[in-house]
Amino acid sequence: MAHQAGGQRPQPRPVPESPEARAYLQDYAALLEAAPYPSLVFDHRWDVVLANTAFEALFGRVAPHPTAMPGDNFLRFVLFHPDASTVLGDHESSWCLPMLAHFSAALERHGHDHGLQAIRRDIAQDPIMDAAYRHGLPHWIRAVGRHALEHDGAVRPLLHPDPRWGADCRLVGETPRTLQDMGYARLTLVLREARPQAPAPRPARPARRAAGHLRVVPAPQG
Repeated sequence: MAHQAGGQRPQPRPVPESPEARAYLQDYAALLEAAPYPSLVFDHRWDVVLANTAFEALFGRVAPHPTAMPGDNFLRFVLFHPDASTVLGDHESSWCLPMLAHFSAALERHGHDHGLQAIRRDIAQDPIMDAAYRHGLPHWIRAVGRHALEHDGAVRPLLHPDPRWGADCRLVGETPRTLQDMGYARLTLVLREARPQAPAPRPARPARRAAGHLRVVPAPQG
């Protein structure tokens, strides 16, 4: 993670070269830590630069993974971590497909980026995810409309380990100009308090998924 538990100030990574930029990120880390909701700052690869304690609490129960921890690269976590669906509700249609769409846009803008190319190779290793990316994604965008690709304002299912929180969150993009000039973006998951009357039981946590997990877009028929 970008910080230690217990409310300590998160340490930025990767570190920019400019001393002024490093100082700004150190101060912005303190601001991020004061936020009550899970919040992260990331670059164009979705490498996590900063994340707060609330973010760590949300994903604290996911198992270790060599390449897809949420505090290292959030895109990789959504796409490749076996435990992603235990935190991100309606994982395939509400999280995977929008993130694949954002990845596609990033690849168009930064086609020679080695980190993005590595993610593309990993997508290609999963035949069902690769079919979803190459064949299903354009159809899905046409069906739902491009507004569904926006993170800011989207309400998406969430399975928080703390039962005090409800079963969804609103994504809020809040990137100040200085962060934007550094090539970073900030995203906050605004949690909802669980309703006391609870008219319906809380959804059961889905089982860990295996490779070839996407089912919303069937593989092409041979």
